[in-house]
Order: sequence, then structure tokens, then C-alpha cells
Amino acid sequence: MINAVLVFNNAGQPRLTKFYTQLETSVQQRLISEIFTLVANRPNSACNFLPLPPLLANSSKSSTPTTPHNDTPSLVTYRHYATLYFIIISTSTESPLALLDLIQVFVQALDGLFENVCELDLIFNFETLHAALAEMIVGGVVVETQLDKVIEGVRSQGQWRRGR
Repeated sequence: MINAVLVFNNAGQPRLTKFYTQLETSVQQRLISEIFTLVANRPNSACNFLPLPPLLANSSKSSTPTTPHNDTPSLVTYRHYATLYFIIISTSTESPLALLDLIQVFVQALDGLFENVCELDLIFNFETLHAALAEMIVGGVVVETQLDKVIEGVRSQGQWRRGR
């Protein structure tokens, strides 16, 4: 399961924060800061997978007996494109390589919707950003990965605006 999707710029300013698990706002803010620090300080040649900082792993453990143990967030998968970091926080049941592909499809969808997407497109057209993400992930579960269907779905919702 995907627990969160985050997009930061190089300065650490969040451009998208979507949490699929309930967390207190203070925990979300600390997590965002901690994950950006971890990801931004890694060399470009380093692996794109990280263990989740203890902050989220400890705060999201459910006390209900129906929640399986492997449903605890444990992995940070990220990709750096130009001035933006795209980050997915997930459980160990998700394939890290599939998550990298998901990030790639998400970026390609944004690129197709905005014709060479840039950070300003994400700032001024956040509705389109959220609509594209909602076409791909619902409730933390990946529902669509075909680029054409994602773009078509966003355009059919009327959430598409050409950025420039």
C-alpha cells in the first residue's frame, strides 16, 4: 500500500503532499522535513530506495488486530527530476521498482498535460496535479498506470489546464 506521495523542490518546499493514512499534522510536517533532508543529501549515484525514518514507522502502527504487520510503512522510493523530488512512502508489500515506474508514469502524464511540465505548472495548476494523481492512486492503491488513460481521465474531468 502507498501511504504518501510527496513532491518537493530543491529548496525543500513541498509542491504536493498526499497522505493516504491518517497522521497528525505535526507528524506530517516533521516527516516531510526529515524525508527531504534524507533525500536531498544523497548523491545522485545513490540508490533510489531508503528505509523509512522511525518517525512514521512508529506513529502509524495500528492497535487494531485486523491490521496485518506488513501493512506498516517501511520504504521511501524517490526520483529526482530537474528541480523536483518525487517521493512515495509505501509498505514492504509494494515493489520498489514498480514504484519507480509509477513515478515515471506520473511525471510523463504531467509532461503530457502541460507540454514540458515545470515547477510553476505544479504551483499554479495544483488541481491538475491532484487529478492526475487521483487517476493513478485511490486510497493508497495503484489503479492505473497506462499513460494515455491517465491523461484522458484528467482531461475528461475538466481538471486539465494548459499551464502556459
